[in-house]
Amino acid sequence: MNIISTKFSQALLIEPTVHGDSRGFFMESYNAERFNELGIQHQFIQDNHSLSSETGVLRGLHYQLNPKAQTKLVRVLAGAIYDVIVDIRTTSSTFGQWQGFILSAANKRQLLVPQGFAHGFCTLAPDTEVLYKVDEYYSPEQDRGILWNDPSLAIDWPTSTPILSDKDKKHPLLKDAEINFGEGEAHL
Repeated sequence: MNIISTKFSQALLIEPTVHGDSRGFFMESYNAERFNELGIQHQFIQDNHSLSSETGVLRGLHYQLNPKAQTKLVRVLAGAIYDVIVDIRTTSSTFGQWQGFILSAANKRQLLVPQGFAHGFCTLAPDTEVLYKVDEYYSPEQDRGILWNDPSLAIDWPTSTPILSDKDKKHPLLKDAEINFGEGEAHL
């Protein structure tokens, strides 16, 4: 397993070891003991699986407030996404900064999204399936979001006309979003 640093010290890009031959491939997408050895010590308690039928479906930017904040381990089973994280830890030197990654069934990369980051993705292929582990259950009371095209973030999405849910069309701008994260709250 190869760990690739991002511009945010707690967010990691993970490349699993893939064993392939003429039949296909085998890989461990998650191994708690191996992750712990690498300093990733989350107890994931729920898996979420989404299917986006069309290219250009944008989901996000989502997060949950404390005390129900979630760390996510995101991977793509079919298709590809442009996956974006935004630092929303108000006392962080990187508050309001974002970084994007291509995750696909072909590259098998995974993204560890720590608590204190908003997360969203845009599909790059039809019939894209995304699977992600979380370390806290979904909480409608703490569910929040930031508008995908907030001009203060200036995220370089792969489309200017995404397919959005009604909920994702109505998120506030970062400056108006409810946030309760400080710098020390995103951790491995």
